[in-house]
Amino acid sequence: MQVVYDTLTGNVRRFVQALCAEWPAPACQVQSGAPDGAFLLVTYTFGTGEVPDSTRRFLQAHAAGLRGVVASGSYHWGANFARAGDRISAEYGVPVVAKLNKGGTEADRRAVLDWLRSNHGPMD
Repeated sequence: MQVVYDTLTGNVRRFVQALCAEWPAPACQVQSGAPDGAFLLVTYTFGTGEVPDSTRRFLQAHAAGLRGVVASGSYHWGANFARAGDRISAEYGVPVVAKLNKGGTEADRRAVLDWLRSNHGPMD
């Protein structure tokens, strides 16, 4: 399964780079075009809990391959923390695999790797 990501500040990109150091499937940004088959989306939350426009456009074109979502945010937003993940999950019927505070932690990366390994092989 491919990892597709959208980043604004670089937190998501750094998380995905660390994740893919242990996950043998390709990663690409949403701006790169169509993924090859199934993918996990890792995105940030914009404003007060919104899905970024770039992520929304990507999903409008490629949602068929979406299998799960990881969302980044900041705890200081309270109830809106990483809310983009909740919105995507509700709209597309996929699980929220993790919510990351900014760039996430080692425990977050392990949880996402565990989900990838238990739900999909690298090339699914």
